[in-house]
Amino acid sequence: MTKATYRLIQPIIILHVIILAGIVGYMIIEKLSLLESVYLTTVFITTVGFTDHVLSDSGKVFSIILLVTSWGTFAFVIARITQFVINGEIHQYFKTRRFMREIKKLENHVILCGYGRNGQQAANILKGHDVPFIIIEKNAELMQKMEDEGKRLLHITGDGTDDDILRLAGVERARALITTLPVDAQNVFIVLSARSLNPQLKIITRASEASSVAKMRKAGANNVIMPDYIGGTHMATLVSKPDVVEFIDFLSGEEGHSIHMEAVACESLPVHMRGKPLKEIMNWNKTGVNCIGIKDAEGKFFINPPEDTVIREKMKIIVLGTRQQITSMNGNLA
Repeated sequence: MTKATYRLIQPIIILHVIILAGIVGYMIIEKLSLLESVYLTTVFITTVGFTDHVLSDSGKVFSIILLVTSWGTFAFVIARITQFVINGEIHQYFKTRRFMREIKKLENHVILCGYGRNGQQAANILKGHDVPFIIIEKNAELMQKMEDEGKRLLHITGDGTDDDILRLAGVERARALITTLPVDAQNVFIVLSARSLNPQLKIITRASEASSVAKMRKAGANNVIMPDYIGGTHMATLVSKPDVVEFIDFLSGEEGHSIHMEAVACESLPVHMRGKPLKEIMNWNKTGVNCIGIKDAEGKFFINPPEDTVIREKMKIIVLGTRQQITSMNGNLA
């Protein structure tokens, strides 16, 4: 039970406890039946106060206590509900519950830890390519600003280094985790936690210091990205090979959302196409995608491989095409 849920139902729980205490009290003190005890409790709790029952002195004292206590509880319930309405907590409560329902439905999604500059860029790319993802960010003001800007993104306000928060984000069901926190130590901690919770998870982390790269890989990261290093390389390449870099930026950026690259594993191909030459595979139920490379069983990449290259187990074909072409290709593989 969340803290917000407890705060909302706390006064209702107290009211039910008082009702139960009143029923039990009348049954014990006045030796009344269950129905009569319920009747008397209702009369006094609702402050009607009218009853044809003649109470003993002990019963009268108990009724006074019940009446005062129930009146105070009703005032507490009304004040708490009013507070929730005025502060917008009821709206936030139901919004959080809606988010939690959507999060529980997530499967094979991406968890994005940190919504700073790198995190926002990653979120834009994931959204542009229709990849389901959820954000973990502990800065509540930053997430409120995101909502004020009209961005409706699934998110959890919390610390990504907390195992419970990772579980809440569905780390056991996720396919990948991206952590973009500015502090390397925090990223290492998230990598360690996520790897222990999901050994099959693909983990991509940011590093600010070169000395942290080896530690992050040892902790379980599949890929370590150094934004400053990549930024300098990118700027230099824009001078030496501007058109090539701009084209790559177009493919990977938001403007190129209609262009997709995808890796097709040999195991994803129909049985009768496995072990066949690349030319035969690309011509099978042709959808217009182009092969731009292959990844062999040892993990080595080959650009523009010969058409007679035989695609065997553990090999992957890297293809390039429009969103519609990639969708059609996936339909053929289904």
